[in-house]
Amino acid sequence: MKTTLITNVKIVNEGKIHKKCAVLIKGDTIDKIFRKEVPQDLLDKCDVIDGDNRYLMPGAIDDQVHLREPGLTHKEDIYHGSKAAVAGGVTSFMEMPNTIPQATDLATLEQKYDRAAESSLANYSFYLGATNSNIEEVEKIDKKRICGVKLFMGSSTGNMLVDNENALNELFAKSPVIITSHCEDEQIIRNNIAKAKEQYGEDVPISEHPNIRSAEACYQSTVKTIELAKKHNARLHVLHLSTQKEMALFQSGALKNKNITAEVCVHHLWFDSSDYEKYGTKIKWNPAIKTATDKAALWDALNNDRIDVVATDHAPHTKEEKDNSYFKAPSGGPLLQHSLVAMLDMARKGNTTIEKVVEKMCHAPADLFNVEKRGYIRKGYKADLVLVDQAPWEVAEDNVVYKCGWSPFEGTRLAFKVTHTFVNGQLVYKADKEGMHFYEEVKGERLTFDRE
Repeated sequence: MKTTLITNVKIVNEGKIHKKCAVLIKGDTIDKIFRKEVPQDLLDKCDVIDGDNRYLMPGAIDDQVHLREPGLTHKEDIYHGSKAAVAGGVTSFMEMPNTIPQATDLATLEQKYDRAAESSLANYSFYLGATNSNIEEVEKIDKKRICGVKLFMGSSTGNMLVDNENALNELFAKSPVIITSHCEDEQIIRNNIAKAKEQYGEDVPISEHPNIRSAEACYQSTVKTIELAKKHNARLHVLHLSTQKEMALFQSGALKNKNITAEVCVHHLWFDSSDYEKYGTKIKWNPAIKTATDKAALWDALNNDRIDVVATDHAPHTKEEKDNSYFKAPSGGPLLQHSLVAMLDMARKGNTTIEKVVEKMCHAPADLFNVEKRGYIRKGYKADLVLVDQAPWEVAEDNVVYKCGWSPFEGTRLAFKVTHTFVNGQLVYKADKEGMHFYEEVKGERLTFDRE
């Protein structure tokens, strides 16, 4: 069994930073954590990696990504998406069902798991998509092997917009796993589009996006979804919240005491509506990036634990697709490679703390989904680990890993850099003076969930 010793690190874990530590990995597991000197005989026996006083963190767990496979692989695929993930310190992801075909039945879903087993460098899980007519498939979910159900209350394609009241009630009453929801009210959005077209015709400026996909559209849909969850005592996780108004709908406090939880995405914390002039459709997301006041409220909610998880909604499109007029440019963008370091950069600037970043990106997703033995640096847990150096660098086209070949962070200098990523005890990524190195012999594992 291979043993690896990572020495001379500052461990960020469970709300504290411990200096001058070491971690011993045996096989795929964390075997021991040293807070004092490591015995010399152990140093002689192991493969030793000198952490050089860098931060050692649990691998981030992203509960919301779109890797576009099958059917849309010109934009992204599981291989490239997982490669971007490990380059960014994300060791596990949960992927969405709106591919082609849509993953709204268990047979199609299992095909995605089979593909990931062949190609993913990171650990993985996949959501089953809810429709107006697939409650029988939802009820058959193995809750120890599937992360959750994805509910589109707005902004979906195909038959995944669930707008039938009976179907919604059945879903919330019968789902054996957590329901994750995209909340935007379609009728409000359609009304706002009509108003925008009256004023601008088809040439609507991108700056109208947060007015079309408005705060009210988000709020009304989130209210309705929470009411359904409370009515049926269902476990609900509301994705990519974007408004100050919605924050009043969620409670502060420990995640373990909540039945209804909240997520924010990196782009809603980094950008605000003043950035549309510079970035245009590159920062067109659904829900829309909104005002600086909304962004400040999201930060406050994250720090006071109304918001439980930070994710990406990584959803790549090609440059050509994004470089279009407002109605033709698709919503979404690539973020997996830069999410952790962007959050650490914002912590350095005083928006939050490094400990809080690890809590919201590593610990909380593991706890929320009951992921088995991941998300923490603990003896007996899987060795999903990330070394991060406080070393400035600039995001540029030649260091972007995404298959789509671009990032909204291009030209941005970041203060932190991922230097090593371990998945199940295996070094899968290393960055040094010679460049970026990926070790692809061993693939990631299917996530499992500790649920009764």
